[in-house]
Amino acid sequence: MAGLSRRRSSSSHSDIWPGFVDALSTLLMVIIFLLTVFVLAQFFLTDLLAGRDQALKRLETQVSELADMLALERQAGAELRASIAQLSSQLQSSTAARDKMSGEVSSLTSSLEASRAELNALREKSAAIETELAAARKDLSAREARLAESQSALTEEQRVSAARKSEVDRLSQAIAALRTELARLNAALDASENKSKEQKAEIVNLGQRLNAALASKVEELARYRSEFFGRLREVLGNRSDIRIVGDRFVFQSEVLFSSGSATLNDAGKAQIRRLASTLLDLSKKIPPSIDWVLRVDGHTDVRPIKTREFPSNWELSTARALAVVRQMVAEGLPPQRLAPTGFGPYQPLDPSGSEDALAKNRRIEFKLTER
Repeated sequence: MAGLSRRRSSSSHSDIWPGFVDALSTLLMVIIFLLTVFVLAQFFLTDLLAGRDQALKRLETQVSELADMLALERQAGAELRASIAQLSSQLQSSTAARDKMSGEVSSLTSSLEASRAELNALREKSAAIETELAAARKDLSAREARLAESQSALTEEQRVSAARKSEVDRLSQAIAALRTELARLNAALDASENKSKEQKAEIVNLGQRLNAALASKVEELARYRSEFFGRLREVLGNRSDIRIVGDRFVFQSEVLFSSGSATLNDAGKAQIRRLASTLLDLSKKIPPSIDWVLRVDGHTDVRPIKTREFPSNWELSTARALAVVRQMVAEGLPPQRLAPTGFGPYQPLDPSGSEDALAKNRRIEFKLTER
């Protein structure tokens, strides 16, 4: 019996072990599957986070570029307002000239009124003389009648009559002279009136011509500026360090100069040579009536410089602008058409102070404008 009991116990243990192994296998497979799912989820989540970071960086870059463009547009708007103020000043000068001519017209009108008053006085004087002449003639007739009645006083009356006739002749000559003066004054009055009308018409025409000339010059210069920038874009190509912003052509300083230097490098000389060649071709088309000038503006970043050659950023920006102008003169551009200007660090495109902002602020700007 004891042997039978041991055989049954051993058989029972043998039957339980395979099921236990199967359960463990199944549990292990479930654990492996869960780990696989967890690893895949972790991989996809990491990929999504990386994509989101890249999208955020792109958005930050776009926002920075839009801020730069907004700053340049604001700067262009400020310069446009300055140009409008200059045109308004010219218009005010023309208005002052017109007011001066109006004053002259008023003076001529006053002179005309004085001439009319003088003419009326002469007319009244002429009427008085004619009245006196009529009275003299009447008196002469009376004396001649008395002369016929009194032969005894013939000699005296003849003498008096001769004196009266002489006086009549004198009065007649005076009347003729007054009539001549009256005709001269009438002619002068007509000439003054005609001159007043012509000056008023000339004032109106002058204002209209001035407005038309100002508008024409602004439009014509804008057309040549557009053609100039278009040609430069074709010559220099699409480069991130050379760009057109508003009415300016912007070079980053690293394209033309080494750090802290105002001497053009070889690549910078080549770029200025292309720009000067393009401007020379375009200048042959610009009419002589347009007094154009190319302004070369030097800008630095806010990091100070203090050397024997450049005591401050102002000297460095001015020296760089002057170096560009001298190179353009050497390429054949007339010096009276060039204007170097240094702004130092005081007109930044990006005031944030980052490395990208500092690089953007170090630049040379070209602006085609009117003197």
